[in-house]
Amino acid sequence: MDPNRRIAITAGVLFVTATVASLASTALTNPILTASDYLSKVNSNQNEMVLGALLQFLASVASAGIAISLYPVLKRYDEGLALGSVGLRLIEAVFGIVVAVGLLTLVTVGQDFASAGSSNAVYYQTMGSVIKAQNNWAGFVFLALAFTLGALIYYYIFYRSRLIPRWLSGWGFIAAAMSLSAAILVAFGNAPLSTTTILLNVPIAVQEMVLAAWLIVKGFDRVALDSLSAKSASRVGVT
Repeated sequence: MDPNRRIAITAGVLFVTATVASLASTALTNPILTASDYLSKVNSNQNEMVLGALLQFLASVASAGIAISLYPVLKRYDEGLALGSVGLRLIEAVFGIVVAVGLLTLVTVGQDFASAGSSNAVYYQTMGSVIKAQNNWAGFVFLALAFTLGALIYYYIFYRSRLIPRWLSGWGFIAAAMSLSAAILVAFGNAPLSTTTILLNVPIAVQEMVLAAWLIVKGFDRVALDSLSAKSASRVGVT
């Protein structure tokens, strides 16, 4: 198989994996964590919490893999920007792993809360609140900021290089900017899963599924690839 075709398919599969795993993790854990008696819910739904943590870890690894897999193609346009997208998505992965560890830590806190007497309940409730706050900052602010900034970089390269149709890369750029706005709103007090933040994040989720399908089925534009290869060879020749 042509290496560029392999890269496109790999990136497409990773886009699907990262998005589906992240959404599934949130769907599993959010109803538990938003309950008024969430520590009791965590204790009685430990399997769901552990599965949610594993899915979050999978999403983190896949997200880092997206930028790494795209790097050999994107660097032909601009190596610095390509490295920047890799770095940002690696940062995203780190914060995703922090969220996964936080979910698992809450399982332990929930177990201790269930076995503790009423006199110690406040201690575990405080600990649980701190872990939840940490996860919200790590997942809905810092992870989201790293993701959107990395996405803006590679959608910019896609748009300028025409590796994918401009309507698709333009959609991605605008959707990533909307998702960035959602992260900023959360940082300044908006609820992480409020109607506003969800609506701001829906376009990027849909776009990345469309992009994934395009990469898997169509791959990169052959003319654009040839142009980038010629540009890259010219830079090497000048050097």
